[in-house]
Amino acid sequence: MESNNSIVSGFDNDKDDSLKITLRKIPGVENGCMVILEGYIDTYNSSFFQKQLTKVIGAGYYNLLFNCGALSYVSSTGLGSFTILLKMVKVKGGDIILSEVQEKVAEVFQILGFSQFFNLKETSEEAIEFLKSGAGAVTASVFPKMLSCPSCGKSVQATRAGRFRCTNCKAIITISEQADITLG
Repeated sequence: MESNNSIVSGFDNDKDDSLKITLRKIPGVENGCMVILEGYIDTYNSSFFQKQLTKVIGAGYYNLLFNCGALSYVSSTGLGSFTILLKMVKVKGGDIILSEVQEKVAEVFQILGFSQFFNLKETSEEAIEFLKSGAGAVTASVFPKMLSCPSCGKSVQATRAGRFRCTNCKAIITISEQADITLG
């Protein structure tokens, strides 16, 4: 079995008692790396987590599968780290997939609205198949695009997908990656 240092040089030089990170190459997935997380990610160790994964991305792995089966907690700061990493891999044409996410961790993703940005899969096998299919690959963007607020009808220029507030009626609107617009 490969060590973390053989996958990413110097990876194990830094340690954190609250978060163990194990790396595995994913056969059949170009630039693919499974990141097995054990412990928790909070305000105090999120910079360690982000620094370690920046090393992984810098080593050329930008199709990342996070196995979260042993990840017991993620704070909002930890979610911010995941988001920064997602932006880093997306510009390289990669993706982040989360598998085996414990219910209380998944709830944090959903409550804070992050579940719309990340692909969550039940098993690592399902996540690997998703990566092999290229389903997470970056495609040509449909943005910018002019849309109408579903509540008041005012024209809205969307430069990206996400959740926004209509400047006219103050309704919260969600714009998908395909530029579909819905309330909420």
